[in-house]
Amino acid sequence: MQKRWIIGLLAAAMVAGASGAALLAPTRVGAVDREVIQLLQMVTQLAQQQQALQLTVTQNAAVEKTLIEQSLDSVSKLNQSMGALQKSVMDMQANSGARLDSMTTQVQGVSDNLQELLARMGKLNQQLTDTQTAIQSIDAKLAGGAPPPGAAGAAGPPPSADLLYSNGLRDLNGKKYDLATQEFQDYLKYYPDTDLASNAQFYLGEIAFAQAQYSQAMNAYTKVVENYPKSFKLASARLKKALALVEVGEKTTAIRELRSVVRLYPGSEEDRRARAKLKELGATV
Repeated sequence: MQKRWIIGLLAAAMVAGASGAALLAPTRVGAVDREVIQLLQMVTQLAQQQQALQLTVTQNAAVEKTLIEQSLDSVSKLNQSMGALQKSVMDMQANSGARLDSMTTQVQGVSDNLQELLARMGKLNQQLTDTQTAIQSIDAKLAGGAPPPGAAGAAGPPPSADLLYSNGLRDLNGKKYDLATQEFQDYLKYYPDTDLASNAQFYLGEIAFAQAQYSQAMNAYTKVVENYPKSFKLASARLKKALALVEVGEKTTAIRELRSVVRLYPGSEEDRRARAKLKELGATV
């Protein structure tokens, strides 16, 4: 409706201009009329082509976006199921005392593959969003209106939770620590109450630990324990905090933390590692 009104107004202005010119110079009336008609035809064709292009791209983008969002949702649910399966394996170890290291490794491998799939799908979803934003910006400029939300000069919506998390994992595994830190911090900023928020907090500790920034690592691990009491990363956070304490020379506090891991998570991998570290430090369980 806005485009038709603009075209109509432009046409009226051109006709009016042509009429005025005809009054001032009657001998050029025919030439002016032809120029006005040609200009009107060009403007009309341009508007029609732009509308057709936008309709086609919008329809295709809507279908693709729906498929991507459905796939992301399915993969995310499957990833959560994998987390539950990992926890079940840990519980089986604790209750039966059986060594299930091989099965745990296989489950972790499947989980890592799912994270990689999430990363790729998240990238595709972001590219589709960028394309839609660019088309909206072109449309707004042709219509003479303001650029849409998310265009240049305006703050767009944050990336999806899956995109931030999967990109953070990818960059952590690739040792791109600055990027991974920013992505996990953004995840906690925009999505602090999701099931994976505690994981993001834990990985911030892992990044700091990998860079020998042990005080920052301890702070990150402590936040996992204090802010996410139901987190699947609790045992790992306590163990890694103890190891960070060892690195900064706080042996007494580290031993106390290691004993807590043994007491709270019997039969777990963290229990095994804590016992080994206590033995290395010359301390009893």
